[in-house]
Amino acid sequence: MRAAFWRLSATKLHPMPITPEHAGRTYPPAPAYRVSRAKIAEFAVALKDDNPAYFNEAPIAPPTFAAVIAAQAWGALFGDDELGLALSRTVHADQVFDFHRPLREGDDVTAQLTIEKVRVRGNLDMVTIHVALSVDGEPVCDARSTLMHTKEAADA
Repeated sequence: MRAAFWRLSATKLHPMPITPEHAGRTYPPAPAYRVSRAKIAEFAVALKDDNPAYFNEAPIAPPTFAAVIAAQAWGALFGDDELGLALSRTVHADQVFDFHRPLREGDDVTAQLTIEKVRVRGNLDMVTIHVALSVDGEPVCDARSTLMHTKEAADA
C-alpha cells in the first residue's frame, strides 16, 4: 500500500509536494503506441531529416521519436495528485536515450515511467524520471529526463 502525504490548511486539504521519498515510484504502462510509416515520415519531415532509413520499405524512426512515446507516460506522473506537480510549471531540462534497437514501423510500444531521483532546492524540484519503452515485453529504449518544476505559491 502506498502512503499518502497531505497537509491541512485552514480550509483545504493540499497534497504534500514531491520529495526524495517518492524516488522508486513506478506507474502502470501507458497504452501501447503503434509506430506507423506515416508518423515516422511526419516526424522526419518536421526534423528536416531526409535520411533514407526513415522513408524506405522497412522504415525505422529517428532516435528522438522515442520522446513522443515516452511523453505519453508523463500523464501518470502529472496526474498523481499526491505529488502536486503541474506541467505548466515544468521545464524539460535534459533528455538521454539508451537504445537497445531502433523503433520500427509496426511496433506496439508501451511506456512505463519510474521516478528515479528527486532533489528539492527551495521552490525548485528537480525530478529525474526513467521511461522504459518496450515491445512485447522486450526493452527497446530507456528514456531519461530531468524535469525542473517550480512549486505553486502558498495560499495566503
